[in-house]
Amino acid sequence: MDSSPEAPKPTAKEIATNLRGQIADGTYGPNAQLPPARKLAKEFGVQLMTVQSAIRQLRDEGLVVTQQGRGTFVRDPAMPLGTEAGSSPAFTALASELSVIHETLRQLGDRLDRLEQLVGRETPPSQ
Repeated sequence: MDSSPEAPKPTAKEIATNLRGQIADGTYGPNAQLPPARKLAKEFGVQLMTVQSAIRQLRDEGLVVTQQGRGTFVRDPAMPLGTEAGSSPAFTALASELSVIHETLRQLGDRLDRLEQLVGRETPPSQ
């Protein structure tokens, strides 16, 4: 990025787009650690809060997880959302709700199977 004083500073949204592209193209693969926010702020020529906002956007999208004292890591898409340390609280809550829904659907499927078996055992009415 152009870091000359007269160059426009990228927004958090633009930085998130840039990092999202680097994740998509494999520059940062699953479980890879992103550079520290201070380093990214220096590279992009922006305030630390701008980079932190960009990282928060990626975290809220479920692309990265942050771990206190360790850094920010690209989320492994093979892992269920919300199960990793540092996952977005929204994704953790969603994962929990989806688990409940999945179990309810499984139970309904079992009940439907039993009902179909009962109906299948009945003899058709004679005419």
